[in-house]
Amino acid sequence: MIKSMTAFARESRRGDFGALIWELRTVNHRYLEPHIRLPEELRGLEAAARARLAARLQRGKLDCVLRFTPTAAACKPLQINRPFVEQLLAAGQEVGQMIGGGLEPSPFELLRWPGVLQEQEPDLDRVTPAALELLEVAIDTLLATREREGARLEGLLRERCERLAASVERVRARMPAVIEGVRRRLAERLAELQGELDPGRLEQEIALLAAKLDVDEEMDRLEAHAAEVQDVLSRDEPVGRRLDFLMQELNREANTLGSKSADVNVTREVVEMKVLIEQMREQVQNLE
Repeated sequence: MIKSMTAFARESRRGDFGALIWELRTVNHRYLEPHIRLPEELRGLEAAARARLAARLQRGKLDCVLRFTPTAAACKPLQINRPFVEQLLAAGQEVGQMIGGGLEPSPFELLRWPGVLQEQEPDLDRVTPAALELLEVAIDTLLATREREGARLEGLLRERCERLAASVERVRARMPAVIEGVRRRLAERLAELQGELDPGRLEQEIALLAAKLDVDEEMDRLEAHAAEVQDVLSRDEPVGRRLDFLMQELNREANTLGSKSADVNVTREVVEMKVLIEQMREQVQNLE
């Protein structure tokens, strides 16, 4: 099943250690490009998280964010940095003596001083495995979302492939009339110029012009590429790059067909083909 590269997942979990929230967001990108943001106390998870993401995702620009809110019970009690406080008090007394007196700082003023309080990190022994388990759940949700969007895009691509093939068939059916019209106009023009028509010269000119107008090869390749797109969509593997290449080939053949067009109806069909190919190209950019 094909997968879209555009998706979002959010999973949360609560425990006696606190609350964890993973948010994953992906958009289309040529390669897998993960950007992971973790709380400072859980920075050690980055390597394990990156490995899990790389094992299950192939392409896409990925924003991966973990939020952690510990419970009060999970946090260790605050500790006073007694040596530092004693140094502050001694320094304050010395400055007071230098300026001839001064006010004693209040306890709460001292507590606001950076470094006085030593906040202990929560016990992370249970947080780390819980965070990694929750990441797997978030990846499951992200992949399910990508598969649903991929199924929708697959339907759109198949429908446009069918319309493209139908357009090629209309051009193929139209070409005998185009060649006959060219033959007739050329005969009329030669008759005007020469007065008396030379059948041999006419057939030679028609043969040269028919060679220039021969689009069987382009139509065959358009049909073959459209059929290949249908086949690739059925594969259970990342197909975005292959489909992107096929879109380039389809566009090349449509351009060649348009350059050989000598009929307004064929030109209209070529324009329709190019519109369909461009729509498919935009959709393919979102596939893994």
